[in-house]
Amino acid sequence: MRTSLGIRKYGDKVLRSKNEKVKDFGPELEPLFDRMEDAMIASKGVGLAAPQVGIAKQIAIVNPEPEEKQSLIRMINPRIVRTSGETETLEEGCLSVPGIRGEVVRHSKIEVVYQDETGKEHSLTAEGMRARIIQHEIDHLNGVLFIDRLSFAKRALIKPKLKDLASGKEQ
Repeated sequence: MRTSLGIRKYGDKVLRSKNEKVKDFGPELEPLFDRMEDAMIASKGVGLAAPQVGIAKQIAIVNPEPEEKQSLIRMINPRIVRTSGETETLEEGCLSVPGIRGEVVRHSKIEVVYQDETGKEHSLTAEGMRARIIQHEIDHLNGVLFIDRLSFAKRALIKPKLKDLASGKEQ
């Protein structure tokens, strides 16, 4: 049985770091992806970035339909290469910022280029929820949290909760 990785919470420095590009590819990445998937499922998430489990690498997984294994996307060194001019505002949350949700504006359609475990490059056009999750996870790889994209007024309202999270007190 695989051991699941723990989710890092707001206040952990790894969540604010810009993560290293992966240069070494191969089968040794498979167990990391498997353990990240286990952690995401156990936490009832739809996406997870490596810094959320304490690994400062450009690795993320996305699965807008967790019960559908075939909808899982494993991404290494992902980058958005094209966005639609259209945006959508929807409520988001984050496994690393539990108990806090807020309205975030994201592109409604994106094209992302990423590598798989072998280093092979892939291109994917995503829209709707899948596009939103990918943007959220790529933000993590750049040290950006969804709370950074909230309005000034909303950030002021959640400041006490964030202080509690950073000090280890969960609401």
